[in-house]
Amino acid sequence: MSPMSPMSPMNPILEAVREGRTDLIPGLLKPLTPPERRELLARLADLRREIRGWDWNHWQERDRIRSGLLVAGVGCHTGAAAAASWIGAPDLRDGEPLPTGLLLGLLADRDPGWLGDLAHRLADRPATAEADYPLIRELVRLAGCPVPTTDAFVHGWVRSIFTMDRARSTHSPLSVVLRQDPYARELVPQLFVTAESPEALHWCSDPTAPNHWPSELAALAQEGIVERRVLVDGCVARLLRGGRQNQLKFFLAMLERLELTPAEERERTADWIAMAAEGPSPLAGHAQQVLARLSEAGELPAEQLAQMARAVLRRPEKKLVRAQLVLLGQALRRDPAARHVLLPTATLAFGHEDTALQERALGLLVRHLRPGDRELRRELALHAAALSPAHRRAAAELLGSAGGSCAEPAYEEVLPPAPVRRRLAAEPPTLARTVGLVAASVTCGEQTAAAFESALDGLVRHAHHDRAALAEALRPVLGGRWWHPEGGRPVDPERLSGLEPMAAAVLGRIRAYDLRPERAVRGDGCRPDCVHAALSAVTASRVAEAAYRVLTDPLPFLLATPTWETGSLEPEELVVRLAAYRRLGAEPAPADFAQALLRVRRDPGTVPAAAGLGTPEGERLAAWLRGAGEPPAVLRRVTVPAAAPDLQAGHLWWDRPPAAARQIVLETRERCVVRQEFPAAFRRLDRALAEPARSCSGACEGGAVQQAVLPEDRETQAAWLLPEVTAGATARERGAGAPLPRLAELGGPAGPALHLAVATGLGAGHAEDRRAAVDALLLLAARGELDAPRLGRDLAELLGLGTVKPSRLAEAARAAAATGAYATTWAVLAEALPPLLAGGAAARGTGELLAVAADCVERCGAHGPAPAGLAEAAARTGSSQLVTQARRLRAALAAS
Repeated sequence: MSPMSPMSPMNPILEAVREGRTDLIPGLLKPLTPPERRELLARLADLRREIRGWDWNHWQERDRIRSGLLVAGVGCHTGAAAAASWIGAPDLRDGEPLPTGLLLGLLADRDPGWLGDLAHRLADRPATAEADYPLIRELVRLAGCPVPTTDAFVHGWVRSIFTMDRARSTHSPLSVVLRQDPYARELVPQLFVTAESPEALHWCSDPTAPNHWPSELAALAQEGIVERRVLVDGCVARLLRGGRQNQLKFFLAMLERLELTPAEERERTADWIAMAAEGPSPLAGHAQQVLARLSEAGELPAEQLAQMARAVLRRPEKKLVRAQLVLLGQALRRDPAARHVLLPTATLAFGHEDTALQERALGLLVRHLRPGDRELRRELALHAAALSPAHRRAAAELLGSAGGSCAEPAYEEVLPPAPVRRRLAAEPPTLARTVGLVAASVTCGEQTAAAFESALDGLVRHAHHDRAALAEALRPVLGGRWWHPEGGRPVDPERLSGLEPMAAAVLGRIRAYDLRPERAVRGDGCRPDCVHAALSAVTASRVAEAAYRVLTDPLPFLLATPTWETGSLEPEELVVRLAAYRRLGAEPAPADFAQALLRVRRDPGTVPAAAGLGTPEGERLAAWLRGAGEPPAVLRRVTVPAAAPDLQAGHLWWDRPPAAARQIVLETRERCVVRQEFPAAFRRLDRALAEPARSCSGACEGGAVQQAVLPEDRETQAAWLLPEVTAGATARERGAGAPLPRLAELGGPAGPALHLAVATGLGAGHAEDRRAAVDALLLLAARGELDAPRLGRDLAELLGLGTVKPSRLAEAARAAAATGAYATTWAVLAEALPPLLAGGAAARGTGELLAVAADCVERCGAHGPAPAGLAEAAARTGSSQLVTQARRLRAALAAS
């Protein structure tokens, strides 16, 4: 056996691979025959499997071997498919670039057809083709085959000719590089068909810069290097397809640089109408301008203009709707006979939220209707009900009643139905259902409070009845958990989460000593003083306590299992459970009973039954229902921002810098009964109450299970949530308003903390958070728990502090009113408006807020004194939106 034989124990190729001498491998491979390469490939595959099993202690050795293993394997493969698979294997690359030069030297003598096949197979691999572009390009050159056109290859081509350094430099400008590239003619058209356009296309947005892609591509079309029609059709198709606004901006700029001729614009009339209807605002505006030119030139028939108007007038953008009404007016002046087609489309603006646009649309009817247009007037009158009440009266005078369609309907407030509380099943979960709930909990993580509590109660009940049968049923569904294998060392409960400690106790994988009550339980939170960590510590202590009792003195069932899906517990039901404990001689678990007290609905009528139990727990429940369980009072103050934290002075990365403006902070007093009588894990709740502003970032979020710890104390939870909601309004943090609807559904008083949290959420920086706050507002109103004047005064204070922006509040108020809650919305705005109407320059968005208020008053016929400052605002000169809407609101209140 020669030293070069693959079977030789001293094979120099394998030694070079193990030593990381990749540069030697091509020369060592050249003399091998095909059979010898096949034998060597088997040895390389064994080595590849070997390094896959190495742990991170061998990462340096693995990195040293990878490159040589990749090169040697490519040289030994005789099939293009196998070679492409070897090159693209993630375990041979680990994100590192390919040794392109070595691979080309190794493959240069292969058949051109084989090289072309390999190039196209590599280009077909989406995960690696962009990074492998240099190798694929050279393989295509050696093979003389057609260039690939896959998305990843096109992205690699763009990146290769337009790096970030070139984008910032004038050396080798894009105009020169594109003209020198042999594949530009084939690949430029592909820029318009890739699923995502290459990021490099958007790096330079200055049309005068030498590396502006749209300008250079238009120049290529002008010189005939790329067919112009291909670029025009590609741009139009890509814009019609839609996508991210940054990407569409490139194709729109490309279209503008191509400077379409009138014939080219006319040919694509249907495309412009589609863009005006569905495209983002900049694209819709461009399409609207093109169609306006066609209309002015007489190239847009009235039927197509009406089709365009029907789409654009339904859009919310005021600028587009205003321009469309102008376009309709111009067309009607040129061709009065078109009014039978165009005026009915103008009535679509009657339903726009901006009453000024409603007035413009009504003005079109006034100017272009003729005395003999009786049928047309009757048709237009059918749409007048969409107008605001003030304009509806003018429409009735112009169009007639049309059978009463313009008559003012009697107002009726519309609120969403109050949510119906769902009671949990009275029957305890069966063994099969318990196992299913546990499997879902440990594999899927977060779930509803009802599912979590049912699973925990089922585990406790079945462990008490027949622990062996429960363990037998749990083993198959928990087989994939790292702590499940039996026979090993006991599991540390600190490494488990959710229901895992309980399941591990049932399976005998945890020691009672490690679950003893005096051992502190950590909550799942990103820092110790986090509110979410305090809440999850309560849940974790209950699970640990139940697991401990499984191993020492099993509980028959849990006292704290909720009655309702929100987590609330009926006091009569708790009395029944305590009586059953007394009959069974069972000792209540401290954490379980403490959680039951926090969940119980405070009904003084149950005090005699609780006291009559004659047990310590019955006396504690009676005292809790008499008043000891009342939530702590909320203290309100306004803070002045301090200096930003110094991250070098011991502050942690998650310490959010304080807001740049004053803000409202709520603090709650400690509850002595919790401090004195509850287990240690529950006392952390009072520490959280003492510093409500020190909530954690969005990376640690509370869920339904955490909210169910205090389901009858939404005031405290609202005080904790307020800093997050405030950050959503001042720092545009996303998701802070999401818990508000769930919070509104909980029990306990709907007091100042909850109202302030909802008010702050109405000014959130993100639309989805504002919608969540609107849902909470409407839910409270439907349940008769909304104090609208209080909410309005909170908004007034927040507007004065700058926490809430008028434009955001206007959007939220408009959404609330649009559900039919006009009277409720006005009752809130009536108290919120005075600070904005005070002397001096009004804040941006005040006019929008006044428009919503005026619409509410016109629709619901509200009466009462005008907000302070309204008369002065209405008396100002000018025709700004603020002045116009102030006059409108004043007139509406006077009419009421």
